[in-house]
Amino acid sequence: MTMKIDLRKLPPLNALKGFEATTRRHSVREAADELCVTHPAVSHQIQLLESDLGVQLFSREGRTIAPTAEGRQFYGYVRRALDTLIEGAETLRRSRVEQPLRVQTYVTASIRWLASRIPAFQAEHPEIRLQLSTCAVEWDFDETLGDVGLVYREAPPGPEFEWVPLFDYALYPVCSPSLRQQMPQHPTPSDLIGLPLVVVYTETRNWDIWFQGAGIDHVPDSRIVVDTEAMALQMALDGTAVALVNGPFASDDLKSGRLVQPIDHVVSCPGAWGLICRRDALENPKVQAFMQWFGRSGTA
Repeated sequence: MTMKIDLRKLPPLNALKGFEATTRRHSVREAADELCVTHPAVSHQIQLLESDLGVQLFSREGRTIAPTAEGRQFYGYVRRALDTLIEGAETLRRSRVEQPLRVQTYVTASIRWLASRIPAFQAEHPEIRLQLSTCAVEWDFDETLGDVGLVYREAPPGPEFEWVPLFDYALYPVCSPSLRQQMPQHPTPSDLIGLPLVVVYTETRNWDIWFQGAGIDHVPDSRIVVDTEAMALQMALDGTAVALVNGPFASDDLKSGRLVQPIDHVVSCPGAWGLICRRDALENPKVQAFMQWFGRSGTA
């Protein structure tokens, strides 16, 4: 057990800065200029120390001032103590700057939305290193694994969390142009029945929800089950299946024409994709910068 410090034995701590600067510069006036205080203020600090210690710390010879033997002895202790405090403080400051910002998200959100935006973020914030932790199935933000998260939630979190909604959880089908050519000129939702439909195993009801939204209640189970939406989208790109997207994760491929949306029918589901962190974590400038930057990016 660490022994208690008798704080009553400490000298006036604020006076130590004036004493150290005066001893080093051999001048009260120069010490005052360095510390951005008045000449009388430094003189008062020295008087407080001398009164507390019961010794004379400086001898004055005309306009010059020099430490006494006691002053030189005390200076060694003071300088070592101040250097130790500065070293400890700088170690913590460096640790705060160098420690990466941990971002928890899902495989698809990481590959299909976050990754393309990271270079622009780091161009504006080169001092922030990111460490991404991805998972395929766990939908809850875990503050032990991440400082911030990009997650889906059906409802906003509790008041201890900061929540920034980015985009809706909206379901719509995508496929390759070659697979689209196998459909009628003006396809309807029923035209997808019988085609290979790929689904993520944690979202097996999404195709049912999408078809029900189009007025189709009974759909034969002709689906391929995968573990991530990123894999489902890759199968769509390869022309082997129709994928059902639940966010803006196919936007770039749709713009480039690598994927098409064969049917305009979109089903909006409860909840949203968004950024999350503990509210008290916003005191960390890195967390604050990430939440603000990607919050603007998501709504742009």
